[in-house]
Amino acid sequence: MFENLTERLGSTLKNISGKGRLTEDNIKDTLREVRMALLEADVALPVVRDFISQVKERAVGTEVSKSLNPGQVFIKIVQSELEAVMGQANEKLNLAAQPPAVILMAGLQGAGKTTSVGKLASFLKQREKKKVLVVSADVYRPAAIKQLETLANDLEVGFFPSDISQKPVDIALAAINHARKQFYDVLLVDTAGRLHVDGEMMAEIQALHKAINPIETLFVVDAMTGQDAANTAKAFNEALPLTGVILTKADGDARGGAALSVRHITGKPIKFIGMGEKLDALEAFHPERIASRILGMGDVLSLIEEVERKVDKAKAQKLAQKVQKGKGFDLQDFKEQLEQMRNMGGMMSMMDKMPGMGNMTAQIKEKANDKSFNQMEAIINSMTPDERTKPDLINGSRKRRIAAGSGTQIQDINRLLKQFTQMQKMMKKMTGGGMGKMMRNLKGMMPPGGPGGMFPKR
Repeated sequence: MFENLTERLGSTLKNISGKGRLTEDNIKDTLREVRMALLEADVALPVVRDFISQVKERAVGTEVSKSLNPGQVFIKIVQSELEAVMGQANEKLNLAAQPPAVILMAGLQGAGKTTSVGKLASFLKQREKKKVLVVSADVYRPAAIKQLETLANDLEVGFFPSDISQKPVDIALAAINHARKQFYDVLLVDTAGRLHVDGEMMAEIQALHKAINPIETLFVVDAMTGQDAANTAKAFNEALPLTGVILTKADGDARGGAALSVRHITGKPIKFIGMGEKLDALEAFHPERIASRILGMGDVLSLIEEVERKVDKAKAQKLAQKVQKGKGFDLQDFKEQLEQMRNMGGMMSMMDKMPGMGNMTAQIKEKANDKSFNQMEAIINSMTPDERTKPDLINGSRKRRIAAGSGTQIQDINRLLKQFTQMQKMMKKMTGGGMGKMMRNLKGMMPPGGPGGMFPKR
């Protein structure tokens, strides 16, 4: 997300960051470029106008002129105004209600609403330790009810059955009654979507809202629809008292216009952002971290939180003890590290959160893909247990056998062994830190030539 915007803003702000003095002219030129970058990112025009106006007002004021490093101060102004556009801080869900806390999910068809119900159920269960019940009031699509039931079973959360012969209000009220009796903390109500905003749909969801009086009414919107997302959110906001927005499919949107427009146009905070297809790929929306990511400064806090949450602590501890005892780091351990990285969304997801990685060249980004991880795993899987624990055994004939078994070439085996040796050296320096420390120092692990050195030449 934001690749295009990061690239454009990066080169524009780089030009001004080194300036010893800012004049009205060079501020004007820079802001023209920033304005173009935002419009190309499909940010809504009123949002762009207000943003540029705010930055200009602050940039030509005393805040910059009295600074020792005016270029850097200008970038800080841009960052703080980006945060202001998206909301100053993350706004958490309000669950302070007599259980169950009812959350109503609204949105257009195809926005990822039912999947978001599953992701939010997972988020509340895993991170908030809540007992969650889900129900579908979408009486127009039997497949949506079945999809939600499948998601609930996969996540091991409660599912309240419904069918197309019932009325949405009756379904929701029965689910609330069941949730009270079974002591559920939270009830998530999925609703019918339409291909566009229409009066009949709005009347139905207004009646449902009035009947169940949810503590949170969340609008689910597809980030890839750009500023249309903000306009649709506005239409829903006029019909329903929305309390927040979930932005889905953000990983597929290189522009980021929706994230920068929704708050300004609706006045409602983005509470969550969907960053992938997996059911744990829902992140709390932190405007300050997103602003930092847009400006290529990384998002170290989110990376560390992800490490804490997704790294297998038992395996990390076991590896740390093994290395401490001088038993060394072998190829089986290396394979487990690759699996841990995949759990964290793969190499690209991690790089996006690391400072200085936002401006990587397209060539490096192209190489930093999970196909390389799959290839490395295939190579290690084709080795015998002895070869994994004693890589020195791997001679020419063994390499030929491994290459044939993994569908790769001998140079791919050589490249993996070279990379493994680099990782082995690093692990020796990091005894006691385990996987968590390794992830936090991931930038230091990069081989010569940056992250591109880890991936095969094309």
